[in-house]
Amino acid sequence: MSFQAYLDNIQTKTGKSPADFKQLAAKQGYTVKGKLRADLKVGEVVAWLKKDFGLGHGHAMAIVALLKGYRGESGKK
Repeated sequence: MSFQAYLDNIQTKTGKSPADFKQLAAKQGYTVKGKLRADLKVGEVVAWLKKDFGLGHGHAMAIVALLKGYRGESGKK
């Protein structure tokens, strides 16, 4: 499955776009200047995404990659 397919499936399941997740992560205090905080444990973000949005581990990790800036909202590096 491509990264874009993960993002599309997440949006279908949650109704939230990648931009929405970036805003929500900022409200949670997980990001600084649009990137995941360096001192934050990934497991904390994954737990939040699983609990609040019902995401599985792989989909949660796709959002983590997005928040870390590894992939853009379009799925491109």
